[in-house]
Amino acid sequence: MSIQQVLTPKQKALIVNLDPKVYGSFAEIGAGQETVRFFYRAGAASGTLAKAMSAYDKDFSDAIYGVEDDNRYVTQKRLKKMLDHEMKLMKERLTKEQHKEKCFFAYANTVTTIDYSKKNEGHGWVGIRFKLNVEDKEADEIIVHVKFKENSAQLQQETLGVLGVNLIYGAYYLNENPRELIKSLYDTLDKDQIEIDMINFRGPHFKYVDNRLMSLQLVKNGFTDVIIFNPDGKNILPADLLYKKNIFAVRGSFRPFMNVNMDMFKSGLDKFMKSEGVTENNTEILFEITLSNLIAASGQGGLDERDFLDRADVIGSLGYNVIISNFSEYYKLVDYFSQFTRNQTKIGLAMGVNNLLEVFKENYYTNLPGGIMEAFGKLFKKDMKIYLYPYLDKDQNLLLNSKNLKVEKNLHELYKFFLYNGKIEDIEDYNEEYLNTYSRKILEKIANGETDWESECPETVVKMIKDRSMFGYREKIK
Repeated sequence: MSIQQVLTPKQKALIVNLDPKVYGSFAEIGAGQETVRFFYRAGAASGTLAKAMSAYDKDFSDAIYGVEDDNRYVTQKRLKKMLDHEMKLMKERLTKEQHKEKCFFAYANTVTTIDYSKKNEGHGWVGIRFKLNVEDKEADEIIVHVKFKENSAQLQQETLGVLGVNLIYGAYYLNENPRELIKSLYDTLDKDQIEIDMINFRGPHFKYVDNRLMSLQLVKNGFTDVIIFNPDGKNILPADLLYKKNIFAVRGSFRPFMNVNMDMFKSGLDKFMKSEGVTENNTEILFEITLSNLIAASGQGGLDERDFLDRADVIGSLGYNVIISNFSEYYKLVDYFSQFTRNQTKIGLAMGVNNLLEVFKENYYTNLPGGIMEAFGKLFKKDMKIYLYPYLDKDQNLLLNSKNLKVEKNLHELYKFFLYNGKIEDIEDYNEEYLNTYSRKILEKIANGETDWESECPETVVKMIKDRSMFGYREKIK
């Protein structure tokens, strides 16, 4: 098969059906038996299909897979219960001599498609648990979360079916190259049809796969705009983490993570936490790195995966979540957060003076029909506030903050409007020593084996950089 050739769902289903080792069950909830029908129609399905079911009624589904305490059925937890149950049945019921050479699999999905009022856009969990070799003691697993973009339930059902076929085919024939497997999930599909915003690989054949890198592929390929990892490096579904939460975010390169980053973060967060209704329990903190920043750091127009993991690991070691986004513009980030927040919940952004000056450049928004006014309508939401970290202008020996910042002349009145309406607030409790810190100089010192950079970074970060030789670190030879 040539690299350019893309197999249709029917062709993929037939290849799977004709594979004498592949044998499994299908359990699909919420959108009909959309995946399994491809295998029925392709022909030779009797050699592949052990069972196909769709337990639509909630009570009937509960009787099979158990009751959900939170009454939520379109969840990863529910999907895993389905995979557990179906795989267990395969092992229990198919012990006959004729199945001894079979590599069992269980495919499942639990989804909700768009409703008749067009308010619920639809989303779901899709997964496969499978064995590649009969003698494997542990099965492998691939799980994805999808968001539907089409405006009819029928179209979404058809899209789900194609995705399911692509996943099953990829699991068996592209497992040695997870990156290509991820790309293949969109074979014969378009990004306007479906969004994959989380993927996890697990099992003996994927033990060297870092799911953070796999999720990064989703953003890199334009399959989603945002991925989030917790401090342990595990993927988190953005909706699960951010729904109805206050959000405080800091954007940066964090290459490396310096004291000035921590100072801006903590000082801004202290102010944010004093906002009405904001508590530690209802607030999520995110350190954001943009995809464009990751690409720029490589210097070659591509992604340096080691550099990405180093930065993610450093932030994780400090106990914080990492968000990678495809949003170069701040208004896109805030607009994204707004889909999860609700009335009375708040969004806070900590940023430096230079970043705010970029925000107030009109040519930054030439791609928008409504220009800067449209962007500001999305950025300066009702409950969004910028916490501004000052900048020391050495040439003028002037400390720049919101009060003396000079934006483009034609935007001066607009800037004053947002400033005096409380959308921009200065961080006063800052450490003056950090105002002379520049990441580019720190990186040069690290690469040159110098030691005076160490005082510019938190101790835990310094230790990690040395232990793992991050950012070109090398110990100076005496």
